[in-house]
Amino acid sequence: MATPGQIHYDRQIAAWLLLCAAVIFGMILLGGLTRLTNSGLSMVEWRPLVGIIPPLSEQAWVETFEKYKQFPEYQKINRGMDLAGFKSIFMYEYLHRVLGRLIGLLFLLPMLYFTFKGRVRPGLMPKLVLLFFLGGCQGLLGWYMVKSGLVNNPHVSQYRLTAHLGLAVAIYAYMLWVIFDLLFPAREPGRSGSSTLAKGSLALIGLVYLMILSGGLVAGTHAGYAYSTWPLMGTSFIPPGLYSGSPAWLDAFEDITAIQFNHRMFAYLLFVLINVFAVRVFYKARNARERWGAVLVGLAVWLQVTLGISTLLLHVPVAIAAAHQGGAVALLSATLFVSHVLVRQRVAQE
Repeated sequence: MATPGQIHYDRQIAAWLLLCAAVIFGMILLGGLTRLTNSGLSMVEWRPLVGIIPPLSEQAWVETFEKYKQFPEYQKINRGMDLAGFKSIFMYEYLHRVLGRLIGLLFLLPMLYFTFKGRVRPGLMPKLVLLFFLGGCQGLLGWYMVKSGLVNNPHVSQYRLTAHLGLAVAIYAYMLWVIFDLLFPAREPGRSGSSTLAKGSLALIGLVYLMILSGGLVAGTHAGYAYSTWPLMGTSFIPPGLYSGSPAWLDAFEDITAIQFNHRMFAYLLFVLINVFAVRVFYKARNARERWGAVLVGLAVWLQVTLGISTLLLHVPVAIAAAHQGGAVALLSATLFVSHVLVRQRVAQE
């Protein structure tokens, strides 16, 4: 049984991690905007320690622009872009990288403070160290992704982009679960709920995460522009030529028609599963937290589907497409919350 002092410290750490999670959520949104505005290749150098200072003079901007002109994206896609246009795309990528550094400091410094003050409960430190390590890997993976576009074919690899997005979301999700553990500890530590709903909620977390990865492939291949119609893709539900490549299975990762089709089918499946799950949780709820969790996950999936359809029909406008990416993370957050309630909080009643 935790002492009142430890509970107080747990809440302090949870508040700090909530701030970190909120900033990571913003980082994911900013990453989406960077992709949607085709800004990700505007910074052609990786300077993790001194790259926090942007060009401060007109001459510095000109020199930075000249470096950009040496790379294929300018030569093949943005030839003729003026300095003002370059500044616009540069700032999206610059802010994205700087925010990544700030997240590192926002996590590291309080972690050291809580550690030296002896406020980290037993068993929590390895989780915090893992989160910090994964954050460092995320920075390296981000540059690895950018490097894939600084070549003759100036397009970021959809595989690397999806991996970059997937790791960011994984860090966010794991951090959120740690936060829930701190705020809503299990009634019987060491045990987990074993009900069908609890197990189903964990499966849904995995499916929502895979759906987000599917969205990464859509973003990485610009597959969202392939068909701007719904519910049909063009004039049919199943578009002609689907999986006609050789080998056919590779189309799932590289053919824009197959990628958009898969994303739609996955969305339909999740929409049905999550709505059924939410209704079951609501009517079998044993407390207000379970009922609110069911309502949140139900609202989140309806919002996400609405944003997804709107993104298609309006031909991927930046604001709505970015909201769609944020909606996916919000849906994951709601699913994590209701799953934590079912897995951790029901154990005393199973």
